[in-house]
Amino acid sequence: MVHNIAIDGPAGAGKSTVAQKVAKELSFVYVDTGAMYRAMALYLLRKGVNREKPDEIGEACQNAEISIEYQNGEQIVLLDGENVNAHLRTEEVSAMASVSSAVPRVREKLLDLQRKLARTMSVVMDGRDIGTTILPDADVKIYLTASSLTRARRRYLEYQEKGEACDLAEIQKTIEERDQRDMTREISPLCQAEDAVLVDSSELTIDETVEKILSVYHSKVSEKE
Repeated sequence: MVHNIAIDGPAGAGKSTVAQKVAKELSFVYVDTGAMYRAMALYLLRKGVNREKPDEIGEACQNAEISIEYQNGEQIVLLDGENVNAHLRTEEVSAMASVSSAVPRVREKLLDLQRKLARTMSVVMDGRDIGTTILPDADVKIYLTASSLTRARRRYLEYQEKGEACDLAEIQKTIEERDQRDMTREISPLCQAEDAVLVDSSELTIDETVEKILSVYHSKVSEKE
């Protein structure tokens, strides 16, 4: 039987890390929606689409086939059947993804592809509008958050580990501004779905957060069976 878990929340809440661990524990597929947007950007670049023309982007994206599989424990992003993992992190792809992701027809196309994945396999998907827009019928919806200071401290430590200069107050300010943009954007704003379970990870470790979400999942699924 296919089961879906939707994890939404603000930037820096640890959604991707937690979602991947939850997926691994349950032997589900973790769907990296960001990687799918990058694969679409790669497709558009290969087609020579003019990034300044949204109509051209919207038309060209309709024929792309993007999926996600796991091979030998590694997530593989497939573009028209080709493993494109090695091509997704270039500056060129990032720049195109930033433009193309704002085109409504691109979002609609990827929405269809993401729902198609969720219909055919058990998935964990994270983002900002998974439970409200992409998978409104998910078995389990989680709204994962943490205080802006906690999220800023996590980012601060990440930068320090990489040897990058950073300022905690500045990081917190940037996170709060990002929250405001995400919550007030016109298309699919960030918000907690009515039937989502709130998980505040401010005082929890990653493993404790994962355990809490697994507990919610097992409780919800057992209710339905």
